[in-house]
Amino acid sequence: MSDVYEEDPIVIEASIEDWVISKCEDWRDYYESNYEARFEEYYRLWRGIWDPSDSERKSERSRIISPALQQAVESNVAELEEATFGRGKWFDVSDNLGDTDRQDVLFLRNKLTEDFEECMVRKAVAECLINAAVFGTGIGEIVIEEVKEMVPATQPIMDGDLQAVGVNIQDKVKVKLRPVLPQNFLIDPVATNVDDALGVCIDEFVSRHIVEQLQEQGVYRDGYVGPAAADTDLEPDQDITIYNDDKVRLTKYYGLVPSELLAEALDDDVEEEGKYVEAVIVIANGGILLKAEANPYMMSDRPVVAFPWDVVPGRFWGRGVCEKGYNSQKALDTELRARIDALSLTIHPMMAIDATRLPRGAKPEVRPGKMILTNGDPREVLQPFNFGQVSQITFAQAGALQQMVQQATGAVDSAGIAGSVNGEATAAGISMSLGAIIKRHKRTLINFQQSFLIPFVKKAAYRYMQFDPETYPVADYKFNASSTLGIIAREYEVTQLVQLLQTMGQDSPLYPTLIQSIVDNMNLSNREELIAAMAQAMQPNPQAQQSQMAVQQAQMEFQQSQTAALNAQAQESAARAGKLVAEAQAVPQEIEIDKINAITRNLKEGDQDDKEFERRMKVAETLLREREVAAKEQNNVQVEQRANETREAEQMLMQRLGQE
Repeated sequence: MSDVYEEDPIVIEASIEDWVISKCEDWRDYYESNYEARFEEYYRLWRGIWDPSDSERKSERSRIISPALQQAVESNVAELEEATFGRGKWFDVSDNLGDTDRQDVLFLRNKLTEDFEECMVRKAVAECLINAAVFGTGIGEIVIEEVKEMVPATQPIMDGDLQAVGVNIQDKVKVKLRPVLPQNFLIDPVATNVDDALGVCIDEFVSRHIVEQLQEQGVYRDGYVGPAAADTDLEPDQDITIYNDDKVRLTKYYGLVPSELLAEALDDDVEEEGKYVEAVIVIANGGILLKAEANPYMMSDRPVVAFPWDVVPGRFWGRGVCEKGYNSQKALDTELRARIDALSLTIHPMMAIDATRLPRGAKPEVRPGKMILTNGDPREVLQPFNFGQVSQITFAQAGALQQMVQQATGAVDSAGIAGSVNGEATAAGISMSLGAIIKRHKRTLINFQQSFLIPFVKKAAYRYMQFDPETYPVADYKFNASSTLGIIAREYEVTQLVQLLQTMGQDSPLYPTLIQSIVDNMNLSNREELIAAMAQAMQPNPQAQQSQMAVQQAQMEFQQSQTAALNAQAQESAARAGKLVAEAQAVPQEIEIDKINAITRNLKEGDQDDKEFERRMKVAETLLREREVAAKEQNNVQVEQRANETREAEQMLMQRLGQE
């Protein structure tokens, strides 16, 4: 190995605990030089704790701290927490595309959800969100605990005649998330995330009995571990009296260590190619090695998850809500303190006194019932005095500075941003303002999901698969977040859906879908029951379907019978019209026969008869023409009447069909 790598001077003649402690000390020096003072001030501003170093003027007397930044932190954290856990199901599990059986996936999701609730993971995630909003980065450690679970049970005794009441004790593995404060976390300064760093370290005080119990269980090496020296930099709250007894400084290192040092600590060869090996090192009080082993997890991942509230390029530590609103908060505090200091000079009574005309030993105090002795007329000796009035412009400036805090942090309180979200703006202006706010929240939400939430669920599932394989199915699953919208975004979406609902009637097919979307976005205690009831109401009733189909069938049969009757009437009318036409065609032939009979009756031979015949022919032709004209007119009238009757019948049929 010496032919490939240059010897590290720290590794030569050093143990693994010395190597880890030297790295951690260098990382702590970097943290203290660049971030410690700023993080402490962010913490004080969030908690509302005054410190002399926070004063902007030496003459400041007031110690008030505006709650604007506190409100911004709580509003942003509440929005992300509601977006993550507001729907109940905050993560989902998906299987590979070829697997059609989803029973194992559903079981894994339900089991993980149950165990996370038992381990109070939601509370831990909420605390990590608070740390990220205040300090800029949320950090959590994934801890595995094997506990004795007690379950109430009964057991038959005395051949089943009696029942003994007691508990069943069984071992159970729990995977918990433990929030870590930034002063207790150390990381390689050149790294931007946990996985790319040489290593990460959690350096904090723990109770002495915890270390002793883990030594009894065989997790830590045996050996005497005494109380640690006091160090205020590691305390969660540095403004209270520190308790120094029965505390151990525990340094837990997760990362790469030199292979030869780990092999020396284990008194064994480490089967690992390369100069470094992934390991877990635990050191007490800066020099007592309690644990040293290669990474025991099956995925060889580090049990630490972290995410920045807002990414700072090239840096691990992010930009939180306190850093965004820092300048506006400091200006607001200075404005309020200056106003309060000025009020103390203008409101409290003061007196201008001629000291030469006061009796010797007099104490000219101003208080109710006080008697002031003077040598001479008191109106000449005593005179009320003040420094004028405080300008009202400072009050307006304080309101403007509070709006600047909201604009810098993206927080919206009940009053809203003046002129943008409250009633002073139009509907379009409100939509644009809320859209910008929701966009900022969603950006942080996506960063939180991809960097913290899903990695935690994935690592926790892998640990359950490794240490509790009888309960958890071991397979390659895909995890994704089910987070949707925060409370502001959901209320805004409900408003838009209600406005869309007013544009359509209840008979529209989209009406039930919009109602279901509105109920789904509302924060109701019985939302799931309402959605289930609406889904059941939207499903068709079989009996109602059968009765409706019977009614439709009867209506169709009735329409068909009416159509057949009208068709029969139309056919009858057509037959009558044909008969009349045939009769009209037969009339001229009968007339012609009658004409011949009339002309040839009672004629004799001779010229006189021929003339009579011609005369009768002319008369007959005239009469014949008149009868033909009359017959045609009568025939046309009858045909037209039948045609009108047919058209009226068809119109009546079409009207009935249209009404039905």
